Amino acid sequence: MKVGLVGYAGTGKSTVFEWLTGVVPDVAKVQQGQIGTAKVPDERLTKIAEKYSPKKLTFAEVQFVDTPGLMASEREDNPRRLAVLREANGMVIVLDGFSATNFAEQLRKFREELLFADLEVVSKRVPKVAAQLKKSKPAKEREADEVELALLQRVVAAFEAGQPASAQGFTAEEEKTLRSFQLLTLKPEVAFVNRGDTGFADPLPADLLALCPAAFQAPVKLEKELVDLDDETRQAFMADLGLTEFSHDRVIRSIFYSMGRAVFFTVGHDECRSWAMDKDSDAVAAASCIHRDLGEKFVRANVIGYDDFVKCGYSEKEAKLKGLDRTEGKTYVVKDADIMHILASN
Repeated sequence: MKVGLVGYAGTGKSTVFEWLTGVVPDVAKVQQGQIGTAKVPDERLTKIAEKYSPKKLTFAEVQFVDTPGLMASEREDNPRRLAVLREANGMVIVLDGFSATNFAEQLRKFREELLFADLEVVSKRVPKVAAQLKKSKPAKEREADEVELALLQRVVAAFEAGQPASAQGFTAEEEKTLRSFQLLTLKPEVAFVNRGDTGFADPLPADLLALCPAAFQAPVKLEKELVDLDDETRQAFMADLGLTEFSHDRVIRSIFYSMGRAVFFTVGHDECRSWAMDKDSDAVAAASCIHRDLGEKFVRANVIGYDDFVKCGYSEKEAKLKGLDRTEGKTYVVKDADIMHILASN
């Protein structure tokens, strides 16, 4: 999964990127977007590994892209800067929480940038499809062009009225037609307030949460500085600041789940592993996350729910004895943190 870190210049977006991934931003890569990877910490998998002592412990990952910061005074160039984001699966909109307090207004303004960028892309396609309709072609192709043109004109009108793609209620066929545009306003998003040295313990404003219920915050620069201190000095500073824990792991998990993702586990003495999947995936889709062949040749899955696994002392044998080890077929909807063994045909 690839997630874009986006925001206006000056919001500390690149600092957030370094904090999340450990990758120092390279100014030479600022325009094309720099990529870094972060593991998704999961205490559930850590506890499982304590029982199995595996040779290898592997967490799910998120790939972050540090995109070019937008310029509030040069809006015409912002669609180009946002183009880096089109291949991403979702976005984290970084808001200035150290020199500004109008978080909701920042988010509204940035969403307008996304809308403007989508409008520009779709608008360019409209005259091309209209020109195709003037050419002589088979009735079936002409009908397809007419359907596409009507859809594009409808989308453009909605964009001009300030309605994002996510609010337009497209059918599956319409979404398929629009897929090549990689519309930014169709991508999942979450707002992240990059706090300064103060205010990080304050609740987020209600108007921001009304716009983005999954919004969250952290004092990124402060936490980066604290990590570099020795333990004794760090604890003293944290006590003075009223900071009880670091936000890094919680933020990565929040981003991961806000993007509509979930995990399932495979366990054993060789490896305990967390596999990322789309939320509410069926068993075949989950198997395909491990390897495409497992999905194509899927027969069944042996499944133990995580809570049942804990009740059984993290023992597969005990779960089987208690009848908590289930056999599930292709249509089974995998739950977050399910422990799975996939069986496939040769």
